[in-house]
Amino acid sequence: MRSTPVPESSDLPPELDRALTTLTELARPTVSFTVQPDPESVTEARHFAVSRLVEWGARVLSDDVGLVVSELVTNALRHSGRTACGRPGDDVHREGVCDDPADPLGSAPPAIRLRLRHERPWLLCGIMDSSQAAPRRKEPDYIAETGRGLHLVESFSVRWGWRTLPQGKVVWALFRCP
Repeated sequence: MRSTPVPESSDLPPELDRALTTLTELARPTVSFTVQPDPESVTEARHFAVSRLVEWGARVLSDDVGLVVSELVTNALRHSGRTACGRPGDDVHREGVCDDPADPLGSAPPAIRLRLRHERPWLLCGIMDSSQAAPRRKEPDYIAETGRGLHLVESFSVRWGWRTLPQGKVVWALFRCP
């Protein structure tokens, strides 16, 4: 299956550019959730996002944001470099991670963070990880069990993209509350 890197976000409208900078710097009114390197953290991240939407009176976005958060966190766990030792059958587990020779002390993997910023009528969602590799969009394969995540992100958000950060990258999605 062929995949192509997604171009880095550039030439964003000034307000979106400022909001994205605020999101990555965790300035108010941004909230953050640290994603543990475990497949179950996808569900925890989705629940965190949905509970914030309820608090903010934006429950109407819950399904769309929940789906996008699930896809982006899954992608970060799969592709950001390291995940914790998984259980047999965990599809985000990669062999060799537990005994990574580049990390003989077995230190904790870099954090993946979900960040949300809400300024009516907009919600900006970002997943930060330690990899600077561009997200890669696969050609849809309707038989395969994986590979449609970024197509879903594009379908359920107003706009999405990614940006390199000094310590990795952020993949973001923008939503508008009706």
